[in-house]
Amino acid sequence: MSSTSSAKTLLADLGGTNVRFALADPALPQPLLLDSVRRYRVKDFPSMADTIRQYFADSGLSAGRAVIAAAGRIVDGETVKVTNNPWQVSAHGLAADLKFDSVRLINDFAAQGMAVPLLACNELQPVGAPQPPKIGAHHSQTFVVVGPGTGLGVAGLLLRDGRWTVLETEGGHAGFAAHTAEDVEILHRLNARFGRVSNERMICGNGLVNLYLALADIEGLKAEEYTPEDITTRANAGTDPLCVRTVETLAGIFGSVAGDLVLSLGGWDGVFLTGGVLPILLPWLQHGGFRERFESKGRFKETMEQVPTVAMMHAETGLLGAAAFAVLESGRPLVPAAG
Repeated sequence: MSSTSSAKTLLADLGGTNVRFALADPALPQPLLLDSVRRYRVKDFPSMADTIRQYFADSGLSAGRAVIAAAGRIVDGETVKVTNNPWQVSAHGLAADLKFDSVRLINDFAAQGMAVPLLACNELQPVGAPQPPKIGAHHSQTFVVVGPGTGLGVAGLLLRDGRWTVLETEGGHAGFAAHTAEDVEILHRLNARFGRVSNERMICGNGLVNLYLALADIEGLKAEEYTPEDITTRANAGTDPLCVRTVETLAGIFGSVAGDLVLSLGGWDGVFLTGGVLPILLPWLQHGGFRERFESKGRFKETMEQVPTVAMMHAETGLLGAAAFAVLESGRPLVPAAG
């Protein structure tokens, strides 16, 4: 393998349905090579190794090492069984099979978190006031990264003495804390249905359906068999008041949960919002109750008013975060793009 290709790192963002690939050049200020991004369907290939071979064949590219962000729990840094995906990926197995110098497996939300330092100013959209934080402006910063998709991902991003670290959590599975009378009614109904109600039961794609059914029951209305897409489409069109209320309610609850995460993790420097459902929810977060409930933390209200909430607008945050890990693996410092 040539020294040029050996300097490059293969990146993968592996989910239950699709896997995205790209290359990173850790020596560049913007290490993710966007023109190298390609997507493949998991069901079309028997293994991760076969899909990587196809990517190299299709693109004509090569790499000496790999960083793979996977939607599953990484066991001992060596293996991952991806949720809703038949593949089991082994770091050492891939390295031996494809003759990589190294393969690093990371959790997909660890990648989402580590993408933050590489985001440019035009890839950060404020949600309410104040303006986005200056990433890397101080020696010590703590951020929350949270995102609704198939589930609800939660991570902490810590900067300590120039070193970036991601704190991986399962905060999406923390129990839902009701704050309003309506919250209590929703919790009562979802508790009867699920036994235990986590934040993820409401703040994700299917969470829209759970909220819709609960609100219909509260109002004594007939619930339709809507998908999450049906609910957001009708809400955006303004054709169904219950769908509008559902999305507004999700936005408010999301604000409460994001604010609780700031208190739990000490994320006083800002909250970064991401996830597959975020683009659909963003207009509702901007004009709904998200920020009001985010700040409504009793004796900490004035403090919470100063904490920025920011949407991550990059098209490939998972690959961008994997590129950040590639930079760190190369021994180079991670220099914030927006700082």
